[in-house]
Amino acid sequence: MQPKLPIQCPSCESALSVTQLSCSQCTTSVSGSYSLPILMQIQEEEQNFILQFFLNSGSLKEMAAQMGNSYPTVRNKLDDIIAKINHLKTVSKK
Repeated sequence: MQPKLPIQCPSCESALSVTQLSCSQCTTSVSGSYSLPILMQIQEEEQNFILQFFLNSGSLKEMAAQMGNSYPTVRNKLDDIIAKINHLKTVSKK
């Protein structure tokens, strides 16, 4: 099983930042302090929802059928994710 990329500090729940990337081929490392992309800052379940939305060509009706949920339930989930992403965008601009 692949380890999950943490997005929050396990101690204080603050947002984590990327401080090092490395190449597994040549072992080059890049260090610094970089923010995670917006979509990486949301929970894995929300990322999967967005991926399914994309793969279903934006059809909430199709997603509702696949998930066994009502259209309003799926629409509310999308609205919640949109609100969360808008909040993250606002916070990252400060």
